[in-house]
Order: sequence, then C-alpha cells, then structure tokens
Amino acid sequence: MSLHYNFLNKKEMQQMDALKESYGGASEIENSIKKLRDYKERKEIAEEKGFGETLYKAETYVKSFAKIEDFIEKENIKITKPGIATAQVSGWQGAPVTLRGMKRIAEDGETLVPAEFISVMALSEDYVLNGELITTLAMTENIMKIEKFCNANLISTPLSNEAFDRLEKICGEKFETWEPASGMRTLILKNQGTPFGNLGGVEVANNNHLVYIDGITRAAVNTGSDFFLNPSWSTIVAACYYARDIKNMSFKISMLLATQNAIQLRMLLNIMKEYIRDDGTTPIYEINLGNGMSPEMFIQCARELEESGISGVSLAAHLRINPDLGLKDFDWTENADIVLNSGTNITIKYESDGTSRPMDTMETYFLPKEERLKNAEQIGDVIYYKSVRCTKDAKNIMRHGHKVKFAGISYYNK
Repeated sequence: MSLHYNFLNKKEMQQMDALKESYGGASEIENSIKKLRDYKERKEIAEEKGFGETLYKAETYVKSFAKIEDFIEKENIKITKPGIATAQVSGWQGAPVTLRGMKRIAEDGETLVPAEFISVMALSEDYVLNGELITTLAMTENIMKIEKFCNANLISTPLSNEAFDRLEKICGEKFETWEPASGMRTLILKNQGTPFGNLGGVEVANNNHLVYIDGITRAAVNTGSDFFLNPSWSTIVAACYYARDIKNMSFKISMLLATQNAIQLRMLLNIMKEYIRDDGTTPIYEINLGNGMSPEMFIQCARELEESGISGVSLAAHLRINPDLGLKDFDWTENADIVLNSGTNITIKYESDGTSRPMDTMETYFLPKEERLKNAEQIGDVIYYKSVRCTKDAKNIMRHGHKVKFAGISYYNK
C-alpha cells in the first residue's frame, strides 16, 4: 500500500539536497567522517587544539581497566541462552567529564565500560570546532573502543550569525530567531521552550529541521561524529531522507518521541521503509522505546521490527532514569530480564544509577559551558556511578546465561 500523502514535498527535498551539496555532497561527507574516525587524525587535531595531555591521561587510565574475561573465568560464567544485552550509559558531557569518569573506572578495577555512550550536549560551534568534541570522540571511540557515541543536536543551540546566514541562503528559508549575544542567533521556541533546552529539541516548528540537519553535518565533517540523537518526527523523516546515501551516518530515536507501543513503532517503520537504503538498511540505528512500555510490548515491537525486514536496528529501554525525568524510583531491571528470557535482544540504557545524586539530573545536560567545566569532576562521578550500576546489572544478566556487549577496552582481545 502506498502512502496517501508523501512525508516530504519537492521543496523540502530540494532544500536538503542543496544543504548536502554545500558540504560537498554525500560522498564527500562520507569520506570526511571516515577520515576523521582515525585515531591518528583525531589525536593530531586534539594536540593542536591543546588537548594532548587529556589524551595522554586517557591512554594511561585504560591500562588499568577491568576485563570481562576475568569476571567470566572467576565465576565460571556460561553463556548459553539467546537474548543479548548491549550496555549503554548516558551523560558523557565533553572531554573533562569523560576523563574524570575514566579515572574513576581505572581506580576501582571492577567496572566495565559500556558499549554505547550518549551525550546530551549542544553541538555549539565552539564545542564542535575548538577540539573538545573530537578529543571526547578520540577517548571514547578510539581509546575505550566503544561501538557508538551518540551526540545530540539541540535546535535551540545558539549559532553564529554567519552560520544562520549561510543556511538561509542555501535553503532559501528565513528562520525566526533572536540574539542571545552579540554575533549570535538562536531559534525562537514558542511552545516547548523549557529551562532544560527545549527537552532536547522537541519543538521543530516550521522548517527548523534544516537547523538540525545542518548541525549534525557540521559535527560530522569536522570531527567524524557519525551517530546522532533524534527526538522529533519531522527530523526523523528529514534524517532518513538526508542520510539515505551517507552510509556511515546514523541516528538514535529518543524516548522523548514517546514510542510507547507497536502502533507508534509502525509509524516509524513506515518512515524508515519510505527512505530505505539500497542495501535494505536504514539511517535509524536504534530506537529508545518509551518508559511506559511493558516487557510484553517490547517483545512485540521487537518481533514486528524483525518481520518488517528492515535490518540493523536495535531497540533500547531505560533501566534507570534521572530523578527529574519521570517516575520516582523507576527501575526496569526485572522487565529487561523478561525480555531477555524470551530470547529478545535489548539495549539497556542508564540515564541514572537509581540514586538521587547532585548533577544526576536533566538540568545538568544543559549547563552553560563554564558551569559544566567547573563541575566536571562531579558530573564525571555521576557517569562513573551509572557505569557501576550498569556493570552490576550486566554481570547478573551474564550469570543468568545471556551475553552482554561492552566496549572493546573491556576485553583482552579487541
């Protein structure tokens, strides 16, 4: 059955095509990402930007990291059951925070490094271009060898006048903005504007999806970042169209989209299918199902995803969440066990360690740069405790006979 109405009209597609061409086209973007994922390239840039000492410390810390094989041998673990868990922790808010988390992990000698990291930080031009983001990616993707590092492009991020002028000229669009500082502009958010950065960018009014697409491309071609958080229906449609021919660019769908049931999942499947890649894959790598979902509904969604024939998409669930994000004492651990025991794979995500700690809040994600750097050690401790909680739960999952995926640094032979 064909769509009654197309997701995108001709003008919208032409605008995104023009924006892509302004960065050299799909092949150029793809090649830039590939080049800047090389550790030697990243290290050279980081050193030029003043982050050489940070990488030296990171290289030193990982020498003391715990290995999963030691735990398996010590407890005589046998992986015998279907159903694989992928460990994921959120809150890796830039280089100083990440370095502090690494230091704490190195000191305890037991905590394993999750396979996937999420960073809910604005992709400001300063963060993307000053060396901090590429240093963070070097520490996480190259030194700790994680499988995915997800950056969040918040459309509420202030950008230079030049950035907005360029985007408006390329796309033939005029954005409604205000000036938070001299030489800077930011979108005016009317409905969903909150103290927490517009809940990660949910309000994508008018044609603001173009601001989202431009931001992720800027990060991709300057740092090799290839995985981005996507919290709105319109930006998901835009991302699937835009990245259909950029094979190394992918997206995670946020739980803020509220994919709480199979009906909403089918809406996503239709979007993915409409802009499917030639090889049958989609730019959507991961869908974070909503916190209200039952384990039975999670299993149903996983079954329908498999039946769709769309390959390479994982489903994630929060096991713990920030105290200010939802239900107090939220804990999905037993539900995750039900999912795994059914033979269904799941990405176990930790927004929190389940303990109410200072800086373990949504608000922390949106701190100004000066406040984030001033509190880097405390925020780094928060992601350390999340990793501790994740490791404890993951070890129990392995004791039950299921495989858990961690970062490459947590293995001797990766």
